[in-house]
Amino acid sequence: MTNNNTTKLMNKASAHTIKKFELIEEYVKSWAQKLMLNDFCNTLVFIDCMCNSGIYINDETCLQTEGTPVRVAKVLLDVARTYPNKNIEIYLNDINALKVEEIKKHLPHDERNFHVITKVGDASEFLHTIGSQLYNAKFLHYFLFYDPYKAIIDWEALFPFFRNWGEVMINHIVSDPVRAITQVKRTVTKEKYENTYLEDFEKLVPYGSDKQAYEKRVKDIITTLKGNRKYYVAAFPFYNSQNSQVYSLLHCTSNEEGFKLYKKCAWKVFGGQSSTKHLHSNPDQLVMDFGVGTSGIISTQTDESCFTVRDIAKYLSREFAGCQDVPLDALWSHLDNHPVFPSDGFRKEIKAELKSMYNVKQRLEYNLTTGKKEYLFSFQNLD
Repeated sequence: MTNNNTTKLMNKASAHTIKKFELIEEYVKSWAQKLMLNDFCNTLVFIDCMCNSGIYINDETCLQTEGTPVRVAKVLLDVARTYPNKNIEIYLNDINALKVEEIKKHLPHDERNFHVITKVGDASEFLHTIGSQLYNAKFLHYFLFYDPYKAIIDWEALFPFFRNWGEVMINHIVSDPVRAITQVKRTVTKEKYENTYLEDFEKLVPYGSDKQAYEKRVKDIITTLKGNRKYYVAAFPFYNSQNSQVYSLLHCTSNEEGFKLYKKCAWKVFGGQSSTKHLHSNPDQLVMDFGVGTSGIISTQTDESCFTVRDIAKYLSREFAGCQDVPLDALWSHLDNHPVFPSDGFRKEIKAELKSMYNVKQRLEYNLTTGKKEYLFSFQNLD
């Protein structure tokens, strides 16, 4: 039975917070498997620099639920046992010593190739220390989860992690500036926003409640920090029970496969859509589409804060309008680099929508070059 002192260390977790836990857990499961099969990865490192107590109270059920580090630790223990010749290291840090002691109670024990290292201290100081240790390390891949208690991002501490072979996930609490920036008076609060968005406060005030402006600014900062190499950033919004966006979970990587995997996992966890938003309107309601080149065709409603599979089909029908005999793989390749739409995980549903909503024709042909059968798709001309 949980005593009162332990309960005090457990924060409440709303529905969107639990979805955040589920998304990271889902991604790490697949991410770790891919890395373990890579000959250039002998050690996999997971880092949570603000780990909390590891256990939360579900706001709706009042039952205990495991947070990100505990879920990930259990997933990676299974990975370590599956791949005994590879090493798993987990670094967990929190500024509250009591919460660190609590999380230890819920973590699996160390094994020969599986180790959990806990620290107590400031998150930025912790990242400065571990970042220098990991810098240019060979045969090592890391996943850093950066989930600040307040709307503060320390880019200097994150910098080394953008320049190495690893991945960074940032919880960007966009609701904080949206709610408060136009009312800020205190110098210390102004400096918080200046440090988070690397911009003079006077230039941030006009952003007001424009969530997209803050998110674009964060992506621009990441683009600068990552250097000249190719880099992928995928951001998915999380909404509360009142359908207000609370934060975006940004996944940053130089690996295209990781980018595609994160999109697939997000749509899976969200139940076939691109956010936790509740769609009160009917996504199946037919409307006249007067977009460029569509000439008033019949289509469906689109909520750009929460896309559905039908929106993916709509996008492809426009991108390939009038094209004949398009190979199936070309459709998925086109979605690979889309910032939100997944290219895997919902292929059957996408094909069904293309046929039923946009009258896309499909035929099977034998490819003389590859010696394999392939599906070819013909799209209507929307002009």
